[in-house]
Amino acid sequence: MNRKATKTAKMTQKEDNIKEKNKKASDIYSNGISADETVDQDIKSELEIDEKAESEDKSEVAGKDLSLKAAEAENKSSEWQDKYLRLSAEFDNYRKRTLKEKADLLRYGNEDLLNKILSVVDDFERGLHIIDKSEDVVALKEGIHLIYNKFNEFIKQNGIKEIEALGQDFNIDFHEAMTKIPAPSEELKGKVVEVIEKGYLLGDKVIRYAKVVVGE
Repeated sequence: MNRKATKTAKMTQKEDNIKEKNKKASDIYSNGISADETVDQDIKSELEIDEKAESEDKSEVAGKDLSLKAAEAENKSSEWQDKYLRLSAEFDNYRKRTLKEKADLLRYGNEDLLNKILSVVDDFERGLHIIDKSEDVVALKEGIHLIYNKFNEFIKQNGIKEIEALGQDFNIDFHEAMTKIPAPSEELKGKVVEVIEKGYLLGDKVIRYAKVVVGE
């Protein structure tokens, strides 16, 4: 039976009891108040008491619900705080590791490149040793050319290529004009007539501009 039906049955039972009681005691009311009015007052008092009790029950239940919700919120807050502390610690470790890797990269990033250059240095040292002892100029020239070609091949393998300059139209994106001279011919006006220092690209980026003389 639901709460409403229970309340109705209870009220009906009280009405019957109070009516029965007031029928027996109706002779004591001489102030003009009827037995039915007295019954209504008693019923009203009983209902007010029941409503008050019901209200207190609801307040108690609501208080328990609020306590449970507060405890649940506190648990969730502790959970999130723990997750935040863990995440913060992990990020700090990641930051320190990244900084160390970056420092190592700056310090040792060119290790492989420099190691390959050392082999070219070795070739130069061997060539210098031979120059001190040999009088065969042709052999010396061949040796120097071999070292030069080996070094050129090395820089090409590492993405470095020479900027074309001689005889090309002067281009400020690749060339740096050191001076201008009268062009030897009409066709060479505005073109590079001499390369003072070669320029180089690393991929598509200019790492050194070609220093040139331009005809005018």
